Amino acid sequence: MKVKTNFVCQECGYTSQKWLGKCPGCENWNTFLEETISESIKGEPLFTSSSSPVSIDAINPDAEGARLMTGIGELDLVLGGGLVTGSLVLVGGEPGIGKSTLLLQICASLSSYGNILYISGEESERQLKLRADRLSIHPDSLYILSETNLDAALTHIKTLTPKVLIVDSVQTMFTPSIQSASGSVSQVREVTLRLMRFAKETGTAVFLVGHVTKDGNIAGPRVLEHMVDCVLYFEGDRHQSYRILRAVKNRFGSTNEIGVFDMSDRGLTEVENPSAMLLSERPEDAPGSAVLCSLEGSRPLLAEVQALVSPSGFGIPRRMASGIDQGRMNLIIAVLEKRVGMNLQNQDVYVNVIGGLRIDETAADLSLAAAIVSSAKGITIPKDMVFLGEIGLTGELRSINFAEKRVAESVRMGFRTIVLPKENAKAVRSPEKDVRLIAASSVREALSHLK
Repeated sequence: MKVKTNFVCQECGYTSQKWLGKCPGCENWNTFLEETISESIKGEPLFTSSSSPVSIDAINPDAEGARLMTGIGELDLVLGGGLVTGSLVLVGGEPGIGKSTLLLQICASLSSYGNILYISGEESERQLKLRADRLSIHPDSLYILSETNLDAALTHIKTLTPKVLIVDSVQTMFTPSIQSASGSVSQVREVTLRLMRFAKETGTAVFLVGHVTKDGNIAGPRVLEHMVDCVLYFEGDRHQSYRILRAVKNRFGSTNEIGVFDMSDRGLTEVENPSAMLLSERPEDAPGSAVLCSLEGSRPLLAEVQALVSPSGFGIPRRMASGIDQGRMNLIIAVLEKRVGMNLQNQDVYVNVIGGLRIDETAADLSLAAAIVSSAKGITIPKDMVFLGEIGLTGELRSINFAEKRVAESVRMGFRTIVLPKENAKAVRSPEKDVRLIAASSVREALSHLK
């Protein structure tokens, strides 16, 4: 058997025939490790079962059993309407965030469809049993296997023929055909490829748990996320009870959908009304607090953004943001100084989105500006007022998408004064008589209603 040795970057998967100090792909230092790859695995077909071309009109995508309903509404929403049979789902998240707890609850929900095999490379059978007892999970069709050798695991998988397979985690699995340590780029790539082969050939839905790096990305080569059908990120603060499940890739549904859960000693419970949860502890008569309406996938979500503006004791004022891009915050501060006439050059500005939510869309610009102005001037924003709109560099208020859906969610949550761009106000009709829509064409005009 011919053996070839390569040096592979453990961050991005770049391959070189010699050791390099700096990776040309990701520009990280000291990331190359020597890996021995057997030539016998090259050229191996992707699918070993016999198959023949099929007319696309003869394929029925809605065949019986094409989707498995997990019974967890928030998870089904994120997956696009249930778990697709034969799909490969990658679940990532920080240590201790609740990935294993979520997967065990998925096992309990899907146990009625057939056998479920949970392969753990990090915990023993006894440890998983203790967690299952704490969560009151005792399905007869759930089987536990503590194994890191993929070849040995596949033997048990073929014997059991599970409907759902869970591998926790993909970085701990290895195959003897690759002469490198588990968790290396070559091992992760080969393990994922073989599990993908198995899922497509048998129709078994496979969940893979992935470790994350200090930057929050899933560890291993980027090709890992390209190979799977769905990538889910489990987010949240370990010191808080709320967790957010976010889909960043989904071949069978919409991306950027989120599911909201509450972590307790009995596991994860669904939060049916995330807007009410995020606004439940909003302070009254406190300057610096504003409400925004963000669109997460197809779901409008109300959240509180807080700002604190205080005199700086240093030559250069501090700017800190949590839950909002700091570059976007600096842009809005510059617009407030130039177009509104505020003096923030000697003021520290701190911004935080309550509940651990991450806001990436520009529709939250106006609410962020309102919170900063409210804190700087000591003005309390009325508790029934919502701000919607994107701010341009010239101070204009630009229209946002799905404004009518955002207005409807705001009204449903009891808000009666909604400030929005003039272009959106023309198309949105007030759903109730006591609801006041304030149309503004510039950020100065919008913020003039703060008195």
